[in-house]
Amino acid sequence: MYRLNKKNIQVIENDQEAINAAYQVADFVLEGRNQRDQEHLLPFAEIELFSQRGLGGIRIPKAYGGAFVSNKTLAHVFRIINKADACVGQIPQNQIALLHLISIIGTEEQKTFIFNEILNGKRLANGGPERYTKSITTLNTTLTFENDQYFLNGEKFYSTGSSFADWLAIKALHPEGHTVLVIVAKDSAGIEVIDDWDGFGQRTTSSGTVKLNQVLVNPLLILDERNTHVQPNYRGAFSQLLQTAIDVGIAEAAFSDTLETIRKARPVLDSGVELASQEHYILQEVGKLNILLDAAILLLDEAAEYLDELDQYSNITEQHIAKASILVAAAKVYANDAALHISEKLIELGGSRASLQQLNLDQHWRNARVHTLHDPVRWKLHALGEYYLNQKAPAKHAWI
Repeated sequence: MYRLNKKNIQVIENDQEAINAAYQVADFVLEGRNQRDQEHLLPFAEIELFSQRGLGGIRIPKAYGGAFVSNKTLAHVFRIINKADACVGQIPQNQIALLHLISIIGTEEQKTFIFNEILNGKRLANGGPERYTKSITTLNTTLTFENDQYFLNGEKFYSTGSSFADWLAIKALHPEGHTVLVIVAKDSAGIEVIDDWDGFGQRTTSSGTVKLNQVLVNPLLILDERNTHVQPNYRGAFSQLLQTAIDVGIAEAAFSDTLETIRKARPVLDSGVELASQEHYILQEVGKLNILLDAAILLLDEAAEYLDELDQYSNITEQHIAKASILVAAAKVYANDAALHISEKLIELGGSRASLQQLNLDQHWRNARVHTLHDPVRWKLHALGEYYLNQKAPAKHAWI
């Protein structure tokens, strides 16, 4: 029996408890996946269960009351949830990544407050990048100082999970010109969250618009992003590890449905066998898919294990950080290919029946195609080539 805190949130104390909780959430998440996807129903109950089971704070350091599970366990948790539903699985990804960033740049007072909120079941989402800007890092959102108070003004998009959040993390330009991360309560006056995400995949992630109109800011919750570069850290590799785990989870779901669908399919007339599962070409294709999926999982685990090694080091160097990003980049390439290829083969090998809307088997490819657009693997491959051929370290940001 799991232990609850004063807020009736499960207290996760070790890696196995985190994995057990993930399976419990996944069982519930899977039940309504197709209906949510087809009818655009946001997964409020599913995300609430994720929080109630204590999964939102599993990487919070032990000094602040968290379990600080291994990166390998974290990746496994995200594989489990995303296999059940990639929309539900993507929603908390930003929270986990933001908590990691806060652990790097936050003051002790900031970390204590924010981590305590999460451990008590509150949720954090990002006000995402801005639309129609020159680059993903361009900011028009501003933090201003007026009459001894700070205010936020701007508009964000790709704000994954914003409908489910209690707190929003907003990047803005400080009056002095540098970038800050501002944490504001979602129900603050002047904040409007709009579920206007209309991508053909990841339909129920609430990745739409956040409008900010003269939102009053607590000075305690203004975090200086310049602190990201004070000492070497694997922020980029950590963020990409989560993205990779999402893709692997999608690939696992597609492979599972491929096996089930083939077992119900009819063989090609000329095959001379009674069942599609006995067709020689299908057997060959399934073997190839299995190898691709296994490789993606192994590369993900290898990258996560290296990040766990770095957690034990007292001195992390730039060389360590470069290797971490490269290992995760390699895993991301295979996860990208596994998610897209297996989800496409699912329809091909399943035959005409697999295309029926009532089965909703296309959701895996739609989700994979949309999610893999976040961090194009063509630039992962470029980084891998530069690293191994020219000994050039990858860029230091959240996308590599």
